[in-house]
Amino acid sequence: MNSSSFLAFLPELVLLAGALVLFFVTLGEGLGTRARLVALITGGATIAATILSFHQQAVLFTGAYRIDAFSQLLKLVFAGGFTGILLLSGSLPDIRERIRPEYYLFLTLSVTGLVMLVSCVDVIALIIALELSSFPLYLLVPMRREREGQRSQMESAIKYIMFGVAANGIMLFGLSYLFGLTGTTSLPLMFVKLAPVVHSPLAIVGLALAFCGLFYKLAVFPFHFWTPDVYQGASNETASLIASLPKVGAVAVLVRFTALASPDNATLATLLTGLAIASMFFGNLIALVQKDFKRLLGFSGIAHAGYAVVGFVALSDAGWTAALYYITGYMVMVLACFVVISRVSRDGTNVAIEELAGLHRRSPLLAATLIVGVFGLAGIPPFVGFMGKLSLLTAAWAKGHHALVIVTMINAAIAVYYYLRVVKEAVFGDPVAQPAPIVLDIPTRILCVALIVVIIGLGVAPATMMDAITQSLAGLNAPVVTTLSP
Repeated sequence: MNSSSFLAFLPELVLLAGALVLFFVTLGEGLGTRARLVALITGGATIAATILSFHQQAVLFTGAYRIDAFSQLLKLVFAGGFTGILLLSGSLPDIRERIRPEYYLFLTLSVTGLVMLVSCVDVIALIIALELSSFPLYLLVPMRREREGQRSQMESAIKYIMFGVAANGIMLFGLSYLFGLTGTTSLPLMFVKLAPVVHSPLAIVGLALAFCGLFYKLAVFPFHFWTPDVYQGASNETASLIASLPKVGAVAVLVRFTALASPDNATLATLLTGLAIASMFFGNLIALVQKDFKRLLGFSGIAHAGYAVVGFVALSDAGWTAALYYITGYMVMVLACFVVISRVSRDGTNVAIEELAGLHRRSPLLAATLIVGVFGLAGIPPFVGFMGKLSLLTAAWAKGHHALVIVTMINAAIAVYYYLRVVKEAVFGDPVAQPAPIVLDIPTRILCVALIVVIIGLGVAPATMMDAITQSLAGLNAPVVTTLSP
């Protein structure tokens, strides 16, 4: 590996080194605090490494791994989200002390898989990265401490694994069809060879099945069944990871896939339209009756997956830019909600919406973080959720999908109701008993302020982020000409 490719691969090397150090930490006893420190150092070093290598480009592993502006931008998003989750995790009150080092190890490995996922341009490399990001999550869910009469984490873990394995199997089956039609595992070359037969039934079935694994990660209907149960059964910190970073990875890979389709592919647009509408209505309507805050975020996450798919229906650079911008904003907004859940929670338990009553008196900073996050999710200006939805609707409208735009606006209006219910409890609700004030440590304060600034900043000045995404899409799936092997 020469110096330029080494520098381009630096973020992955930092994460792998951090995971290796964490592995050795897990060999000791009672080293949870040390493991968290190593993970935080790894997160900060990953951010620094990504910034240092931001303008680097390379093609590694005989053309299977492409490092370009697109992947580097998303790696910066992953590194920031990873560090935010580590700051959010605090002392992990709902994870048994003796397995906390393993928790941080699996967390780091999952993020490593996601970082690699956005650079994979070969089917085999893509599957490896997808499994590396998924299997640690399957192990994180059942790590939650058991409570008397409650073992929901085990049920959630079983559902997560079973649905995950099934979705990945279906995806592999579809990719095998595409490989059989084209004779190559390289994604750019595969879709070039697929173009003459893309309207054949076998190609359509292969593409539809290949999308299943990505739709599962994004929690798009009908691959959503695991979402509310896993959110509710996993620890608050684990749920914050599952709700945020994997969705960004899924959208990024979907962009690589759909960017290879022709702009006038009516079959793909119809398929994506149906999925978007079903996801939005299903998630929003069932979220209306939820009382557990994490479960509400689970169903609303299904709806937000539908919003993101609206951008793909346009099959244009504007649509892909809007989808990536929206899912990045969603990651930040949902992390803001999980910061509040983690700090309001008593000893790591789930938080009912009514438990947020009087939050503005118990912790004004947490209340402000919740309001900004929830208003952003509801699509209220000037937060990033509003600009994200506006960009999605603009891209879809420009391509003539007027009915889809109207349906999306109706769903956005439905969502406002249950989001405002959360704000109503936090600001105007009266707690049954006088709750104790919530004392926040310095890392939590820094994280809250940072999330508020990012949510407002991306909403008020979206051009910087959207221009960077648009520029990164140039030459996204250009054929590999030169390969550098490490």
